[in-house]
Amino acid sequence: MILQDIINIIESVAPLSYQEDWDNSGLQVGDRNAEVHAALLTVDVTESVVNEAITLGCDLIVSHHPLLFRGLKQITGSTPQERCVLKAIQHGIAIYSAHTSMDCWLHGVSGKIADKLGVQNYRILVESQENVGLGVIGQLPEPMSVEQLVAHVAQVFGITEGLRYVVGKQDKVQKIAICGGAGADLVEAAIQQGADAYVSADFKYHELQAASGQITVVDMDHWVSEHYTREIFEELLSGHITTHVAKTDMSPVEYWV
Repeated sequence: MILQDIINIIESVAPLSYQEDWDNSGLQVGDRNAEVHAALLTVDVTESVVNEAITLGCDLIVSHHPLLFRGLKQITGSTPQERCVLKAIQHGIAIYSAHTSMDCWLHGVSGKIADKLGVQNYRILVESQENVGLGVIGQLPEPMSVEQLVAHVAQVFGITEGLRYVVGKQDKVQKIAICGGAGADLVEAAIQQGADAYVSADFKYHELQAASGQITVVDMDHWVSEHYTREIFEELLSGHITTHVAKTDMSPVEYWV
């Protein structure tokens, strides 16, 4: 297929008009008119991921996090980011990123987390336009204790350590707000909309302290909260192009046990 055809498939659900003003979703590297045959799906574009794409013969990398956030003044290979760009160009690999464009789609990153956790009848938490925006809020099928919710999140996402949480004012939780990635800014919206619990990532200590006693917060690793984005890409592109989920794509954060 032509690269632009693949881009059109992704942007049919996550158009660039959805992205936040500060973001840089979209085509990072490559010729829109080039033929592409196989895509490697990843959260992050790293040197290991680019090398994996080369080994697999992929001519496209589809990522959640953009490789390029700010302009590069030179591309000399002196940084990992520059080396990724150089190697991708040298091997004819295009790179496309759907970051907050995919975050803001109802069935995107946060919606996928909601599906995995069994949250029902969810809607956008903070709308930027009708039915578009960050986070989702919905209902669990049955009330859970805080401990049951934490255990449920850990089980679904395969988390064996490092899952932090604070307890809100409800002994049982059922109305759940969710935001993939760094979602601490949305905790007040979750409270205002009557959520019993909020599942997200990257909370600072004082943000958790402020939430304690008001709303239960389950704080995951950033990458873990977003790794199902690769599944979204696979669902969108399967049948149109050969897809591979990157095996070298993993959280850079490790935990002392």
